[in-house]
Amino acid sequence: MERETQFIGQSMAFQDAVERASQAATLDRPVLVIGERGTGKELIAERLHRLSARWDRPYVIMNCAAMPETLIESELFGHEAGAFTGATRSRAGRFEEADGGTLFLDELATMSMGAQERLLRAVEYGEVTRVGASRPIRVDVRIVAATNEHLPALVEDNRFRADLLDRLSFEVITLPPLRAREGDIEVLATYFGQRMAAVLGWEEWPGFGPRALAAMEGHDWPGNVRELRNVIERGIYRWADPAKPVDALSFDPFASPWQPKARPAAPASGSTPPAAPGDAAPAQPEAPAASGTPVSDLRAAVDAFERQILSDTMARCRYNQKVAAEALGLSYDQIRHALKKHGLNP
Repeated sequence: MERETQFIGQSMAFQDAVERASQAATLDRPVLVIGERGTGKELIAERLHRLSARWDRPYVIMNCAAMPETLIESELFGHEAGAFTGATRSRAGRFEEADGGTLFLDELATMSMGAQERLLRAVEYGEVTRVGASRPIRVDVRIVAATNEHLPALVEDNRFRADLLDRLSFEVITLPPLRAREGDIEVLATYFGQRMAAVLGWEEWPGFGPRALAAMEGHDWPGNVRELRNVIERGIYRWADPAKPVDALSFDPFASPWQPKARPAAPASGSTPPAAPGDAAPAQPEAPAASGTPVSDLRAAVDAFERQILSDTMARCRYNQKVAAEALGLSYDQIRHALKKHGLNP
């Protein structure tokens, strides 16, 4: 495996999935790879090919979601000249290109029912028929397919063919999400951090500070390893002092006090239209006396209100003091003084 496609992780859940892929690779049978986005389905598919007896034969990748429904059959099975408008010459499909090797079908669940029916015949009988042709062509292709959907549920909803699922599910490898890979977050973060530091020309890798490590472990990582890599690389290139441990991470690259506001969705028929932009003031932290409770100590009430605003703004701005200062209309020195006054400095 190339350096860019190596596996990194020490958790038992991840190692078990990789080991199952290694065992399935030697058998010339279809394999389904299931997992959330960013869990490494493409890497497992490549491993299944590289460790098989077909390793020196073609490895063809097709993203089913990237193909319009009208073209997916032509892409898979090829077409003859004149089969449809624009088909000026014959073209081999992905099955013919992968003959003798492996065909990786990514985002399998997005395939139309018509394409599923023709795929079933190709898998079942080893034959494909180009669009516009009458004679089938024999092919020897191993199918590896991936999806982030629960295919049995799609079968129950009549959105996926049960007979195709039966044919493809000789082995099913389900990849664990990053949040379930105990101990792997720091291992992966260090790997990506060291690589990014080298790209930036840092003399040595300073590691991560305690706040960054705690933030990583507390994040849910819906984008899994792909999201982790982006967060780590972004945090390092924004870090101002390479001699100190990296201790600030930005999980949301779109977070900004100036980000454009989302347009309200169009109201459904019969529903109450949304209020005009000037009808309501933006939400603010509730003042201590908003409930009608009398204030006996004005200074203490104002201090508490100020502290609440600072705390909420810092959390919203991912504890970036510069961004929080700009959001509140303060200078950098002013917000540092305010945070120190209220004991909110890390």
